[in-house]
Amino acid sequence: MTSTPTSRIHYSPPWGDASIIGVAGSSGSGKTSLALAIVASLNLPWVVIMSMDSFYKPLTPEQSERAFRNDYDFDSPEAIDFDVLVDKLKDIKSGKVAEIPVYSFEKHARLPQTTTIYSPHVLIVEGIFALHDQRVLDMLDLKIFAEADADLCLSRRLTRDVKERGRDIEGCIKQWFGYVKPNFYKYVQPQRDIADIIIPRGIENKVAISMVSSQIKNTLSLKSGKHQLELLRLGKIAEDSPLSKNALVIEQTSQVKGIHTLLMDPKTNREDYIFYFDRIVSLLIEKAVDFLPFTPAQIQTPQGHLYMGLHKSKEVSAVIVLRGGSAFETGLRRTIPDCRTGRILIQTNYRTGEPELHYRALPANIAEHGLVLVLDPQMSSGGAALMAVKVLVDHGVPEDRIVFVTYMAGRIGVNRVLRVFPEVRCVVARMGDEREERWIETKYLGC
Repeated sequence: MTSTPTSRIHYSPPWGDASIIGVAGSSGSGKTSLALAIVASLNLPWVVIMSMDSFYKPLTPEQSERAFRNDYDFDSPEAIDFDVLVDKLKDIKSGKVAEIPVYSFEKHARLPQTTTIYSPHVLIVEGIFALHDQRVLDMLDLKIFAEADADLCLSRRLTRDVKERGRDIEGCIKQWFGYVKPNFYKYVQPQRDIADIIIPRGIENKVAISMVSSQIKNTLSLKSGKHQLELLRLGKIAEDSPLSKNALVIEQTSQVKGIHTLLMDPKTNREDYIFYFDRIVSLLIEKAVDFLPFTPAQIQTPQGHLYMGLHKSKEVSAVIVLRGGSAFETGLRRTIPDCRTGRILIQTNYRTGEPELHYRALPANIAEHGLVLVLDPQMSSGGAALMAVKVLVDHGVPEDRIVFVTYMAGRIGVNRVLRVFPEVRCVVARMGDEREERWIETKYLGC
């Protein structure tokens, strides 16, 4: 596929510089409960907890046998795969998708499946060595040490290991005195000296939790302000630029102008509105599919003649930006019946004007598809469109395979997206005013 990209402008989404908080402490000190209490106090949808237990190294057969005999030291830094942990933290810090390992304590093995972490504004890393590795420390915005009485830690560990990890009490006590207790003084307690905040009594310490919550909220507020300024900067650049060559307005034929007239006429009844909107969506999809890669193919016709034609060489998928994008589904199915679809929910925060990512469900192997359509009936400022495209790029979709399809768009909104992602294409039915209120999906959906 060929494109005519313009100069690229940097853009970082709200999750592009995630705040990472480390919570260390003895085994059984209440680190997980403390992390959950911090999440509850923040009451925000973009806070994720990641346990360092996921990063235990895979065991050799001999080490596995020792683990089942409770003779393997899981409480030494050597048991943690810090190299993988650091790589995943770097991905999250830079806004990329991170596949987190899953470790089974019952099997003493790393499982084949992974857990995906993407777009957290705050990541809480909890584990006995959360403040041990200097590479991790360099990425932390806040360092917390959870302090608890040793007898309480032992009782919590016994309860957890017996109930959740299938261990016997004798083996738990053997590990405690053989590995956990001596390693606490050797490796865990020194982390207390480098912590920013020491929280005794865990979740009972409401004052400390409130302090941590306030500090995190202040940090997020500062980052939100920077993001709003960045959107304004992009808007100014877009306003001063001519319409990008990758903004493709479909030919305004008499038929298309007639459909525009019916769609914009308040007197058009909803049944006719839906029919003609589905019709113009089909035209938009047909235009967008021109960018799907095809390969030469020879067939024999029913009359016995040879015909040199084309076969699509890769799959096409579509991502619907909720809720408005659902108005595109009927037209999409009429044009590409077998198209695989995903969904993204992006809503604008009425207090800050920032677009916020609330939900994503993308087709499997989307990065391998030959064409990915992003469907939203109206592009105003371009903030939500910018975020939708960024999500796809973060998931490995090459820019030149993304086509944003919309019925109405403003010049500034289109330019804002295409200056950040110059290889993306935008297929539009009608250029309009970016200040225009969203009305298309409301009429189509009836609510």
